[in-house]
Amino acid sequence: MCSPAVPSVRHAARLAALVTLLVGARPIESQSPPIGVQSPPFKSGVDAVAVNVTVTDGAKRYVTDLGQDDFVLLEDGRPQQITVFRQTGVSLAVALLIDTSASMRLTLPIAQQAAIGFVRELAATDVAAVFDVDSRVGVSQDFTNDREALERAIQRTRAGGTTSLYDAVYIALRELKKTIRGEPFENPRRRAIVLLSDGEDTSSLVSFEEAQDAAARSDTAVYAIGLLTPAATQWLEKPHEAEFVLRRLAQQTGGRAFFPADAKELRGIYSAIKAELSNQYFLGYESSNPRRDGAFRRIAVRVGRPGVVARARPGYYAALDRTSSASQRH
Repeated sequence: MCSPAVPSVRHAARLAALVTLLVGARPIESQSPPIGVQSPPFKSGVDAVAVNVTVTDGAKRYVTDLGQDDFVLLEDGRPQQITVFRQTGVSLAVALLIDTSASMRLTLPIAQQAAIGFVRELAATDVAAVFDVDSRVGVSQDFTNDREALERAIQRTRAGGTTSLYDAVYIALRELKKTIRGEPFENPRRRAIVLLSDGEDTSSLVSFEEAQDAAARSDTAVYAIGLLTPAATQWLEKPHEAEFVLRRLAQQTGGRAFFPADAKELRGIYSAIKAELSNQYFLGYESSNPRRDGAFRRIAVRVGRPGVVARARPGYYAALDRTSSASQRH
């Protein structure tokens, strides 16, 4: 697990420049509030932790008939009391990140149709947004449940420029966080990034470490699709690094990484991601650890049924009491 990024003047300047780029793409503060928001019932001073869990059997089929008593949830090895349990019916908030750099020129039409297929499978209560990723990160369509608007945004994407992959992840996480505002913990949205890229980052303002740290601090699962075919990777300086980045983002957030041999597999991969998101359990708990130290806490989920495997994000960062930490420094 990466350590928390250390703030610096240079870091702050890069993030300020990144926000400027996003503002250039479209106004970000005038958007409508999230759909169906209500007042949050969070308790002051308590870490309310959300854990999305995928359970599969030996044949990789989703196991969807488990009850709350079938799960044991551990934080740093200590059992936690599950206070919120949902089997199905959890609405989605999905950021679709589509690499539109020049190298995607030939495969972009296939990628567009695969992403449109994903959008058409969304439920009426799900919301999604479309980000096109090249030299800059554009928000082609903000979060909405209007499928036609999402399809139009995907169809408008055009290939050209370089790849700002890390910037795109950072911005998408920032925008997904807005869907949390006013969201009740007992009725959450499951947040995910579906990222498609055919190469390595070449033009981001933030580093991979900063993007990964931001992802690790969110409750957003990253599903990475690396179209790293021989034709695509022949121009890459570090093709293995590109694969490592995508795998790492997925592993640290409880998502998955896919590496199709051909762009024609994209439709099936997008469908598989949608199926997984629709067949996950939601477990919520209030941490029994009262410390507000900003430390990383490891999560483990066990299922009391033989022959099944549970997958979830590996942990989270506790909230930090900045007043307390400041007084300790002085």
